[in-house]
Amino acid sequence: MSITLTPPPNHRWVAPTPKKNLIVGMGDMLASNDVSSQLVTYSLGSCVGITIYDPVAKVGGLLHAMLPDSAINLDRAAARPYMFVDTGLPAMFHAAYALGGAKARLVIKFCGGAQFLDDKKIFRIGERNVEAVMGMLARNGVRLAASETGGHASRTVRLDLANGNVTLEIPGKQSYLL
Repeated sequence: MSITLTPPPNHRWVAPTPKKNLIVGMGDMLASNDVSSQLVTYSLGSCVGITIYDPVAKVGGLLHAMLPDSAINLDRAAARPYMFVDTGLPAMFHAAYALGGAKARLVIKFCGGAQFLDDKKIFRIGERNVEAVMGMLARNGVRLAASETGGHASRTVRLDLANGNVTLEIPGKQSYLL
């Protein structure tokens, strides 16, 4: 027995429109309210990817921070604030506010902080990045909705600006929602 699908009269089969990828480079940040887009950052190793999303205003941001503390190079922090957790995270929040986001509605998720190229755990950059994010959020009374940190795998992060879904892609594993 075979079944034939017949669309109702005046119906057209329509494939979903692919999302525009707005790429966030290493040590960079983007905030947007373009619901036809998704923010994407690739290959988070010891770096952290932090997403914020306001479901009412449909405003989101993605930060790809490389280092926890800008005190190691204040000149570099002035030129590239998104490179550091302590300067990039507040800047991303303010960018979302400028687009209509509200602190009370923001959903915050983050990942990364893997142990890379530091087998003797001398620098602990990934671990220190995670500690910096958690400390800043706690000091500012901001609740974290979800996270996946540590380990030894790189991660690609996608934030869908239409609905706030955060998708993680890890080599060798199936993509999933955070």
